[in-house]
Amino acid sequence: MNSQINIYKTAKGIRKSNPFGVVLHKEMADHIRSWRFIVLIGLIILTFISSMYVSLGNIRSAISNTNDPDHTFLYLKLLTTTDNSTPPFHVFLSFLGPLLGISLGFDAINVEQNNGTLTRIMAQPIYRDNLLLAKFVSAMIMVGTLFFVLTLLMTGGGLILTGVRMEPQELLRILGFVVISVIYVGFWLSLSIVLSIKFRQAATSALTAIGIWLFFTVFYQIIVNLAIRSILPDPSFLSQDQILRYNEFILDLLRIAPNQLYTEASTTMLMPSVRSLGPMTMEQMAGAIPAPLPFRESLMIVWPQVSGLIGATAACFALSYYLFMRREIRG
Repeated sequence: MNSQINIYKTAKGIRKSNPFGVVLHKEMADHIRSWRFIVLIGLIILTFISSMYVSLGNIRSAISNTNDPDHTFLYLKLLTTTDNSTPPFHVFLSFLGPLLGISLGFDAINVEQNNGTLTRIMAQPIYRDNLLLAKFVSAMIMVGTLFFVLTLLMTGGGLILTGVRMEPQELLRILGFVVISVIYVGFWLSLSIVLSIKFRQAATSALTAIGIWLFFTVFYQIIVNLAIRSILPDPSFLSQDQILRYNEFILDLLRIAPNQLYTEASTTMLMPSVRSLGPMTMEQMAGAIPAPLPFRESLMIVWPQVSGLIGATAACFALSYYLFMRREIRG
């Protein structure tokens, strides 16, 4: 009798409030109390601190290097300067970001169904799309908040230690880098949610997502290089235009991997002197002055990469929506 009263009160409360908001707050609370989320946050914060420590130790030599066209951007140098002992922060994030997205979504649906809570949730006046969207948005809010806090820490620490004011150009580029990083994590989150719907066991979905990540990170470039060497002719016997098309074709194949898109986009945002992400002829380079580009032009360069990540994320989420709507949740 008491359980029926509690279910009635819960259903009545959901009817009065927004079902999406109720599930969103519940999912965010679960993430905050999750040990795996805390551990991954700790790893990202430790890598951030180590990268900042190395950057601050080498920031004086990086700024005094007049041969570098980006030497005047102090806060961008904090994210890109390294002494070759540890990679810069954006390289660390290209490895840890997918793990963060996978950890937040690999058991989004299958654990709910295995524990029997999915049937109870669906018995309330909550639509399936509200549940799925709340799981995605709650994880994205947590990731966005984490990256934004790290940006504030980096800005505040640089201001206290150096006393140099941040320029608007640097602020826009750092915020652009944060947005691109959140989109990159969102792709792996949406992919892991698809696998959590497809596979009933959480271990299977987690191993599949990690396998896909390892394939694109480690093996995909090796496979592309071997395929290119076995199929295409030797570049030494090609003309300049043929070599240009040859390199463009290889880049197009590599850009199928999401980590390649993220690396190109983040590098262009944090290094204003990057003028192109593809091969350039000597005629195109003739007369070019090595100078940093405005933020708008850098954004136009990376827009194909950013739109590719957004499109891949939307495609994975649409697939998860389709599979979840056709999923039998009883039993």
